[in-house]
This record gives sequence, structure tokens and C-alpha cells, in this order.
Amino acid sequence: MVIAVSAMNFLLAPLTLGSFLPSLPLDSLFSTQGIMVMLLAAYAGAMWMFLTSAPKVHTVMVSDLEIARQLYEGLLDLPAAEVPLHYYYNYEQTMGATGIDPLYMSTSPSLSGRMMNNANDGLWYQLKKNTQLHVITGASLGTKNQQRHVCFDRDCLDMILMRVETRGLKFKIRNQKPLNFLVKDYEGRIIEVAEVAN
Repeated sequence: MVIAVSAMNFLLAPLTLGSFLPSLPLDSLFSTQGIMVMLLAAYAGAMWMFLTSAPKVHTVMVSDLEIARQLYEGLLDLPAAEVPLHYYYNYEQTMGATGIDPLYMSTSPSLSGRMMNNANDGLWYQLKKNTQLHVITGASLGTKNQQRHVCFDRDCLDMILMRVETRGLKFKIRNQKPLNFLVKDYEGRIIEVAEVAN
């Protein structure tokens, strides 16, 4: 027995999206609300990818930026890092003043220009694969005018202390909670590294 089947009808039949997804109501999917929901889902996915890929940034305030550069680049051999994307547009400065134009903040054009470029102020180092160190000025001098490095994050100071230990620098732990230790550089300067207790 031979059954004749014509395959031409199947090849020439137009295939639509509804033939692959018969239970999906396409009229509601491509409506204005459906498109808005798809755009919001795509935006949420893009933001999630951006936020999870952004590096964690630890900030250390120092009393002298040049001595800090000698410590972190020279003695601790930390590689320089790129400024993260969310720091390019004055992120931390515009958190509370989004409606104020920086031109109105000062009458001096050099000061307002400096405020716009503060993402590059300070030093940027790579601590770990997705962790960066931002070194800025702002700490006061310690006792006997010794250099101070101040941080609010214990994890950051633990990573710096581990780097000090592996480089064979002389150090002395003064206090565990909050962490406070002294580092002696090759020029005999004592640098106090302190965690600020909350």
C-alpha cells in the first residue's frame, strides 16, 4: 500500500509567530502596555547587569597624597585602576543637589571647574579583581605629626594589612577593634592606618 502525501502544502503555508506560540495572546503582547512591560523588564535587566559588574570602591582619607602614593604604589605595589563609570558624573556630589547647577555654586570659574572634575581627584588602585581603592585627602595628622590614613570599612583595612604583611614591611597592630596599625616605610616615616568606629 502506498500513501501519497503532498509536502508542498506544508512548505508554502505562511508561518507566523502565533503558530509557534499558540497560547500566547499576541494582541496583548504587542499592545502599548505589553511593550512598556517588555521595555521595563529590559531596563531592569540592564541595570542589574551594570550594578553587579560595577566594582566595589573603598575610600581611604589620607593626610598627604604624595606620601600615600609612595606607600600604595611603591611599597605595596598596588596597580593603578580606572575610575569606575558611576564616578565620572559627580555621582556622590549630586546625590542631594540634583537640581542645582554647578555654575551657581561658586563665582570662581576655577572652583566650579574643579568640582566638575572631582572624579579624577585622588588616587585609584586595584585591590582585588572587582574591588578598588580610592585614596583622597582629608585626614588630619596624627600624634607627633605622623601621617594618618583613615577608612570606615574594616574589609578594606584587612586587605591593606594583608598587603603590608606580604610585602615584608614593618608594622605594629595597636588595636583590633576598631583596627588601628602603624606601618614604617623605607624612609623611616610612621604611617598610622585607622578604622573609624561607627
